[in-house]
Amino acid sequence: MGMFIGLLFGLGLFLIVMSGRPRARAQRAEPTWARNLRETLVQAGIRGVSPQQFVLISAALGLVVGLVVLAFSGTFSLAGAFGVFASLLPRQLVLRRRRGRMHDLREVWPDVVDNLASAVRAGLSLPEALAAVGVRGPVALRPAFTRFGEDYRATGSFSTCLDRLADELADPVADRIIESLRMAREVGGTDLGRLLRTLSTFLREDARTRAELETRQTWTVNAARLAMAAPWIVLLLLASRGENVRAYDSPTGVAVLAGGAGVSVLAYLIMKRIGRLPEEERVLRP
Repeated sequence: MGMFIGLLFGLGLFLIVMSGRPRARAQRAEPTWARNLRETLVQAGIRGVSPQQFVLISAALGLVVGLVVLAFSGTFSLAGAFGVFASLLPRQLVLRRRRGRMHDLREVWPDVVDNLASAVRAGLSLPEALAAVGVRGPVALRPAFTRFGEDYRATGSFSTCLDRLADELADPVADRIIESLRMAREVGGTDLGRLLRTLSTFLREDARTRAELETRQTWTVNAARLAMAAPWIVLLLLASRGENVRAYDSPTGVAVLAGGAGVSVLAYLIMKRIGRLPEEERVLRP
């Protein structure tokens, strides 16, 4: 009996000591590149694909294209060059889809702000106003706000649900709206309606100005992309005749391909830098 009591006493001391120790994190912090890539995928409307899966898909595409070019031309240097270009293609497609989606959302955010201002003016609470956007708001944003309403009804934590909504939307405009609502909820005040109306006016003017700039810029950027891709398209067509591309397997040919690829990439980056419009960063991300 005394041994049993001693074991219970020792077990109790062990549990007390263990309960006081800080718990180790179940997961390591996500690397910066993975966090940025995940945010880019979310902004492009691509869900269910992790950054690691996206990298594997890109590498697999590059390998497949490289093998196809190798079988077509019999030249390892050409296969390697086109394999690298093919591995970069998914990222370019994601960025293009992201730009298109962000452009579409930029047009509808003023409507979201107007809906919130009307709901606040009608006497609805902030959680109810946000959940109502899932019913009466723009179609593209309804699922996110509907899930906010479901999360709030399940947890009752307004701040936590706002953080989840910000992570799901991954948009700098959404961050501004969310932080404004969070401050109004925690601090209070009577100027929220005026703040939302001012924000709506500013967003409409910004969207109008950016649309005009993008329209004038599109044809120049597309022409630059075509000029960069044209030499490589011609080279791929020449690869159909083995005697034309056999020289590229020599050290001099590899150096020519590497130099051409470097110049093409450098020119493309300079073109993007010159023609790039300033983008708002998520400085208010939770």
